[in-house]
Amino acid sequence: MTALTPTAPSAAHRLPGTEEAVFIGRSLRHSLRNVDALLMAIMLPVMLMLLFVYVFGGAFDPSGGYVNYVVPGIILLCAGFGASSTAVDVAGDKTSGIMDRLRTLPIRSWAAVTGHVVASLVRNLLATAVVVGVALAIGFRPSAGPGQWLLAIALIAVYILAITYLFAAIGLVTGSPEAANGYGFVLLFLPYLSTAFVGADTLPTWLRGFAEHQPITPVIETVRALLMGTSAGSAPVLALAWLAGILAVAVVWSVLSFRRQAGRR
Repeated sequence: MTALTPTAPSAAHRLPGTEEAVFIGRSLRHSLRNVDALLMAIMLPVMLMLLFVYVFGGAFDPSGGYVNYVVPGIILLCAGFGASSTAVDVAGDKTSGIMDRLRTLPIRSWAAVTGHVVASLVRNLLATAVVVGVALAIGFRPSAGPGQWLLAIALIAVYILAITYLFAAIGLVTGSPEAANGYGFVLLFLPYLSTAFVGADTLPTWLRGFAEHQPITPVIETVRALLMGTSAGSAPVLALAWLAGILAVAVVWSVLSFRRQAGRR
């Protein structure tokens, strides 16, 4: 009688989402072990918020209401800091040889980075909750009801998802974690060149045009409108269009980069 050797199920016979679940679990465990990165993703935005509210807030708004203006921008800044670590993590897997091993396995191309993306989403939503809690403690008083809060959280989650996939793609195409960190750091400047901290009408003409037509500004204005009851105008439509475009480009870029590098073996 011929002995039968058990073999791993092929990609076609696995349950949908099985591969992604494995990578998600791996990345979440790594996140729990890397406490320093989580604390930094929380503490840095909190420190910036305290800096702007207590040091610069009086100059921007002597009435003390500046905290209500700045918190939506700080939330997105927090998400950016947390998502940028995804580029470093993906580049670390690439340079350590883990990605090379994964490319030899019958797995879907996007499963390799899905774990990093979902772990970043969970980590950033937790950090965002802490930042909002600190903001409430120092005087942030949103007028949003439950529905507006849910919409704001959903938009923030989509924003985190889009930029995390973008950082993952950067990690796949860079040569080292250090390079990925450098390229990702450039993207973290976008909130400073938006309406996160000051109104666009206070900026020089040349900078005002950039601030009003970059992707971060409509997202901030939409979150601000949802939480504070201000007028959103066309910001929600622009925000969703920007985020959908960024997410589509980032996902395709990630998949193509993974496959292209696999073809070079």
